Amino acid sequence: MTRILSSLLLLTTLSPATSFQPTTVWRSASSKPHHHPSSLQMTDVTVFGGTGFLGSRVCKLLVSRGASSVTSISKSGSVPKWCKDEEWTSKVQWKSVDLLSSGNEAAIDEACGSPTAVVSCVGVVGTDFDLLKRGNGDSNVNAFASAKRGGKLKRAVYVSVGAEVDACKENWLPEFFKGYFQGKIMGENAAIDSVGDYAKNVCLVKPTFIYGGSEFGLLPPRVNFQYGSAVEELLFLPPFKFLADITPGLIKVALRPPVCVDSVAAACAKAALDESGDLPTTLDGTEQINKYAKQPDSTGLTDALAWTREKLGEFYNWAKVEVPKALDSIQSKLDEAKK
Repeated sequence: MTRILSSLLLLTTLSPATSFQPTTVWRSASSKPHHHPSSLQMTDVTVFGGTGFLGSRVCKLLVSRGASSVTSISKSGSVPKWCKDEEWTSKVQWKSVDLLSSGNEAAIDEACGSPTAVVSCVGVVGTDFDLLKRGNGDSNVNAFASAKRGGKLKRAVYVSVGAEVDACKENWLPEFFKGYFQGKIMGENAAIDSVGDYAKNVCLVKPTFIYGGSEFGLLPPRVNFQYGSAVEELLFLPPFKFLADITPGLIKVALRPPVCVDSVAAACAKAALDESGDLPTTLDGTEQINKYAKQPDSTGLTDALAWTREKLGEFYNWAKVEVPKALDSIQSKLDEAKK
C-alpha cells in the first residue's frame, strides 16, 4: 500500500507535455493582463514543455504579462486542445523538437533561439529507472544547455520537486524512483549552470501535488480544480498542519496542501520576468509558491459548504410545500378507499 501511495504522490509532481482541459476559474488576478516596466516587455522567453498541463498555462501568462516573445518547445509542438481557440495562442511560437534525440543539438538550438529567460516544465512519469533519469535529467540538461548557447540567457526557472518529497527517496519509495530524483538534481544543476555569472537569477519551483483543470486523470494522477481547491483549503487548517509537521515521510507529504496549477504557472511566469532584484532562488511547497504568485487563499471547501447549504435550503423550501401536498393526496386516497 505504501508503494502504491508513493508512486501516486510522486507522479503528480511532474508536468509532462500533455494536454488537459483548463480550470474554469483562474484563482489569481495575476493571470490577467498587467502593465509592466518596459524592460520586462523586452524579455524573450522560451518554455520547454510548453504544450503541457503546466507549461501551456505558463505561456498564457507570459503573453498576458508582456513578454516580447514567447516560444513553446515540446515534442508535439501542437497548440493544446484546451486553448486552441484562444487569442493568446497566436502570440506564441509553437515549435516541435525532441530533447532526447541523439545528434539533435542543432535542431534544439534552432527551436530555442536566443532567449533572455527560460522556463522548463519538462518531466516524465513511469516505472523505469533509465526513463525517469533521462526524461527528467538529460532532457533538461539539453534544454538549458541550448538556452545557454544562445548567448543572451539571464534568467532560468525550473519546476523541480518539493524537498519533503525528495526526503522520502531513501526509505519510502521503490528503487526505480531514484532515477526520478537523480534526474531532478541534474535538471536543477543544469538550470543553475545555464546562467553562469547570473547564478542568483535562478528560481527552482518545487511543488508536491499539482491539481487543476476540469478533469480527473490517472497518468499522472490529477484531480480537478473544484476538488483540489477544497482539499487545499482543508489541509491548510491548523490541525492538519500540525499533523503534517509531526508525521514522517509520505504521510507528511500526503497531509500537505496540494497546489493549483494556476499558482505554479503564475510563479513561473513571474520568476521569468521578475526584475525586482529580490528573486527567490527556491519556492518550496504550496505556501511559498502561493505567496510569491500572490494567490488568494483557496476557497474550495468554503464554496462547497456554501453550495451544500444553498441546496439544502432549496430542498427544505420545496419539501415544505410538496410534502404536505403528498400527505394530503395520500390521505384523500385512503379516505376514498374507506367509502
